[in-house]
Amino acid sequence: MNAAILGIETSCDETAIGVVAGGVVLANRVASQVPLHARFGGVVPEVAARNHLLSILPGIEAALADAHLAPAQLGGIAVTHQPGLVGALLVGVQTARTLALCWNKPLVGVDHIQAHVWAAMLRQPDAPPVALSPPFLALAVSGGHTSLYRVAGPGQMTLLGRTLDDAAGEAYDKFARLLGVAYPGGPNVDKLAQLGDPARFKLPRGMRGRADVAMSFSGLKTAARLHMEALQAQGPLDAQTVQDLCASFQQAVVAQLVHVTQKAALQQGLRDVVLAGGVAANHGLRAGLAQMCARQGLQFWPVPLAWCGDNGAMVAGLGEALLAAGQRDDPHELDAVPTGLVKRRAG
Repeated sequence: MNAAILGIETSCDETAIGVVAGGVVLANRVASQVPLHARFGGVVPEVAARNHLLSILPGIEAALADAHLAPAQLGGIAVTHQPGLVGALLVGVQTARTLALCWNKPLVGVDHIQAHVWAAMLRQPDAPPVALSPPFLALAVSGGHTSLYRVAGPGQMTLLGRTLDDAAGEAYDKFARLLGVAYPGGPNVDKLAQLGDPARFKLPRGMRGRADVAMSFSGLKTAARLHMEALQAQGPLDAQTVQDLCASFQQAVVAQLVHVTQKAALQQGLRDVVLAGGVAANHGLRAGLAQMCARQGLQFWPVPLAWCGDNGAMVAGLGEALLAAGQRDDPHELDAVPTGLVKRRAG
């Protein structure tokens, strides 16, 4: 088996450490901060950074123990260095730089979104190799990013279209707050949606008349808020109405994402479709894309649920591919590139 790669992910509120060798996940430790941020209704950057400091070294020790490896047996270190919260990223990057120097291991910085997409290549130790190979289409959906990419190889992603406003996960979270659904909003809306009637409320799909594959959720959020306010004016919302609102909202989000993904696949002539990112765990989205791919004769590759959220295995997996391609970063110079700076550079 290939020498194992240690992956470090601290872009937001999970301190995640993974170990991967030959695409096989040997360890995947995630220290979630959801309980810490729940009382604020969202991630507080300073709280996230401080808790990464507390969790990162114990997480690395635990992951290496899970993989039955000593540091000397590693083939390299990969770390998320962009995009994300600057304080959170710095904890991971500085730790990875220090370990690379102390252990004399090659280091590579990894893009968080690209790592989510490359997680489609990962497998469990007892599973056969993944038959997916580039080029393929990838829909990356999370709380901070909703984009479509043509993927030609590790680190080779061409942006085809993105949301013009909120990411899908962000739209879910804002909708959840309006409705009074507990944090984390997106997963809880998904659970309620499975109990509701998606046909009860007619909500807009958005962006249907465009030739490109841009997305937008601002009109949907406004329409959902107006429905809520009209209903609340008549009295408190009962449980069934909340479930129906969630189901109707989810159906509208899924319909738009499925529509643009189908359009992009046909425009690009790609037969393989990857679904990645935290919102890739959404039941409605997985089902909707699976049905579309079956209708269009496309092969659907949803990232396994274990690797949809932020995790270190995805960072180690992409890092392994980048290191194999000869990419290296100087541990004296690798720096964190927060979300805003990434967008400015890209623009």
